[in-house]
Amino acid sequence: MLGQLVRFGIAGGLSTLIYSAVYLPLTYWVLPRAWAVLAVPPAFLVAVICGFFLHSGWSFRGHEASGQGARLPIKFLVVQSFGFVLNALFTWIATALLHQPPWVALIPAATVTPLATFVLNRQWVFG
Repeated sequence: MLGQLVRFGIAGGLSTLIYSAVYLPLTYWVLPRAWAVLAVPPAFLVAVICGFFLHSGWSFRGHEASGQGARLPIKFLVVQSFGFVLNALFTWIATALLHQPPWVALIPAATVTPLATFVLNRQWVFG
């Protein structure tokens, strides 16, 4: 499991960088701070597409995911939808309620969300 957690961390780190590369320019140059939550959907979509291939092909490779067929991407999408809701909530709280800069929302998005989705991915999606 330790190797899997390390691989998940690397793949998740890449996904977080991709998320940030889409999210931050939108929040700093396109959207007003109070509307930063609108940058979450496009950022999350790009990160999830990359993340699916990284996690299914590398992070959870050999973790009993075979034989799931079409259910695997659907389960992955459900877990990522949960992650999306978490990130949108963190962003809304940080920027709209607490009036913090948009980068502040990346702190829980890069720590809490990956841990939650790791557990769900390992136990349910790729388990």
